[in-house]
Amino acid sequence: MKLLFAATLLAAGLNATAQNIIPFNSSRWSISGKEAVTDTFNGKPCLKMVNGAALLKDAGFTNGVIEFDMAVAKARYFPGIAFRMQDSMNGEAFYVRPHQSGNPDAMQYYPEYNGAGGWQLYYGDGFGNPHAIPLERWVHVKFLIKDTAAEVYFDDEKQPVLFIKKLYRPVQSGMIALTNEWDAPVFYANFSYTATNNVTLQSKPKPAGPLPVNVLTRWQVSAPFDEALLAGKPSLADIPVNNPGWQTVVADERGVVNLDQLAALGRGKNTVFAKLVIHSDKQAFKKLSFGFSDRALVYFNGKLLYAGHDEFI
Repeated sequence: MKLLFAATLLAAGLNATAQNIIPFNSSRWSISGKEAVTDTFNGKPCLKMVNGAALLKDAGFTNGVIEFDMAVAKARYFPGIAFRMQDSMNGEAFYVRPHQSGNPDAMQYYPEYNGAGGWQLYYGDGFGNPHAIPLERWVHVKFLIKDTAAEVYFDDEKQPVLFIKKLYRPVQSGMIALTNEWDAPVFYANFSYTATNNVTLQSKPKPAGPLPVNVLTRWQVSAPFDEALLAGKPSLADIPVNNPGWQTVVADERGVVNLDQLAALGRGKNTVFAKLVIHSDKQAFKKLSFGFSDRALVYFNGKLLYAGHDEFI
């Protein structure tokens, strides 16, 4: 199966740590892309970015405040920011969807593992919010980040537009990047950050309740292999997959398993087996409910029971 299967308090919350204001002509930035140039938008000097990124390698950022101004077009694209980046494929990410302004998916947080966002797995409360995304004007964006949670503010609003109640990656220092991988332009200005542990969030997460006892939470997962090996094979015995070992993976508090944490997708390595043994003292019919992204095969006692295709296009 596929890898994706299954601030009002700011003044009181921060000490006198100086802001690190980083102009975009600073040598600290590594800026690349189809178009990433200094420009002026609505009278403000800025960085115009099309299909590119501005990376602050030496940020060393774990906790604190990140602020910048952003202006987005009325277009279908996903400009945003990544922080606590360990490399170009691993970090925490947030972006807006201007074309979904006011809808439940107007914005989104997700953890990136091994180059895969897995946005389908991180949806709803704590990941997105149906807030209006201002278009064709400057919006001041502020992040308050503390250990395993964060808040996002727009302009001078007193309440966060999004409370990220759980940051899923380990709490560790990393890089910061402003991102836009699409062809519509985004404008960034007045970027600054303050690295400090003295941050207070006004939002408080509710404790997660226990999962139902019938939720499957513990899986054995194979090494990645080529999906082509499964073609036309209704029996596991006919599949020539050499698995050197199995890793144990436990579902999160939502019952979700993100298998991208284990390995990066690649050419000839885009599929894994996830297995478990179910013990029963008699024959019986049981209902199995599951979700997946793109493609999934379900085998029982070595025989193919289900094949699903649900690609996002």
